[in-house]
Amino acid sequence: MSAPIHIQVLFFGQLRDFTGTSQMQWELPAGSTSTELFAAVTVAFPQLESMRASIVLARNAEFLHQPVALSDGDEVALLPPVSGGSDAAWLHQIRTPEGHFFGLTRMPIDGGKLARDILRQEDGAFVNFEGVVRNQSGGRSTRYLDYECYEALAIKTMAAIGEDLARKHAVGRVAIVHRLGRMEIGETSVAVVVCSPHRRPAFEAALEGINRVKSTVPIWKKEYFVDGEVWVEGEWSDDVKPGG
Repeated sequence: MSAPIHIQVLFFGQLRDFTGTSQMQWELPAGSTSTELFAAVTVAFPQLESMRASIVLARNAEFLHQPVALSDGDEVALLPPVSGGSDAAWLHQIRTPEGHFFGLTRMPIDGGKLARDILRQEDGAFVNFEGVVRNQSGGRSTRYLDYECYEALAIKTMAAIGEDLARKHAVGRVAIVHRLGRMEIGETSVAVVVCSPHRRPAFEAALEGINRVKSTVPIWKKEYFVDGEVWVEGEWSDDVKPGG
């Protein structure tokens, strides 16, 4: 009989609250699949059953689009629906040969500076979209927000989005950055910057970029109100398959 395999399971956002932990090791029979792991987790934590259709799985920092066989030592992350400075300031960053930039930080974001950093001499425009923390949500007064993410997968997904935008639109360079941790009212949580010779492609690429960041990048937002707190639930994009 084959020896059992051991899988490191990661929980993010409200899943961490439900399970009471951010990670745990799971023992499964040899040859078990991601679907069987998911089923075992929902048996152990029945409160996750109601979210089964919206939880996405990632193995070793790669989205799972279909069930796969697991190997001993694999890391599997359970991901709830996404909520939609100097180099030392970046927790993770990717600079591509084409000049695109993608980063995760806990420091304030300056989209204008990012734009100037990636602007080329042939560019005649840049669009800087910044999402900022507002003081209310759903009729409740917001005190502050807190963002967390699956960092290894988030930075790779942001880079994939940015490079795809540059291929699809007549633009030059793209920068996408997101801040993590606590953010106060009026602070920037995310910036999508697109530089281009002409304005229309820059606007179109920036709009597509922020929409894809909100529905694809594994980042979660928790809102703190004067009378409580709640994880903000959105939904995954169609190209991310819940259930792994």
